[in-house]
Amino acid sequence: MEKLLEAIKEELLKHLVLESVQPEDPIKVRNVPGPWVLLGSGNYAAVLFHPDYEEYAVKVYAPGRPGLAEEAEVYRRLGAHPAYSVLYHAGPDFLLLKRLRGVTFYDCIKRGISITDQAIRDIDEALKYAVSRGLHPHDVHAKNVMLGDGRGLIVDISDFLKQEDCTMWDDFKKAYSRLYRPVASLGVFPVPDTVLEAVRKGYRLWRRRRS
Repeated sequence: MEKLLEAIKEELLKHLVLESVQPEDPIKVRNVPGPWVLLGSGNYAAVLFHPDYEEYAVKVYAPGRPGLAEEAEVYRRLGAHPAYSVLYHAGPDFLLLKRLRGVTFYDCIKRGISITDQAIRDIDEALKYAVSRGLHPHDVHAKNVMLGDGRGLIVDISDFLKQEDCTMWDDFKKAYSRLYRPVASLGVFPVPDTVLEAVRKGYRLWRRRRS
């Protein structure tokens, strides 16, 4: 692990370029140094891995985006659970994590991959477990949960210390049972990214008006 930490500091962090454009929008990844591979990015950070250390993922926070210390605390409280990653090391601007393998629910819908009922139940159970550990699940949506070998995984727990109520997962489950399941029972098909992004932005606007 010492060699990996050295590679993170000397190869990755010195050449990775992340840009925070709008606070409410995902960050922009401007440059990824080889041989590092980008797994994805969100509102706060980018997640990458090195081909020589495929079992690990490195989450690098963009300049000016908060939450690293809070996320490390969430992992400390969670301990070991099959639906969550594991924190191995926390640096000043990155977290070294166990790499979770799978496809986000968002990409499942986009690519026409069936989301299983078992995965939904796994997420429900994992969220109940988080509550039992003194956490308050927040921001659990289709881009933050994943399907891996038919089971549900939660890949972003950075907001689990927030105290305000969040209905994102309940809203997703309603859409899953009322819309996705009935349609998927007739056949699963890819959904264009433009349609999904329109739904995402429409949902965000609806949540603002509801609140």
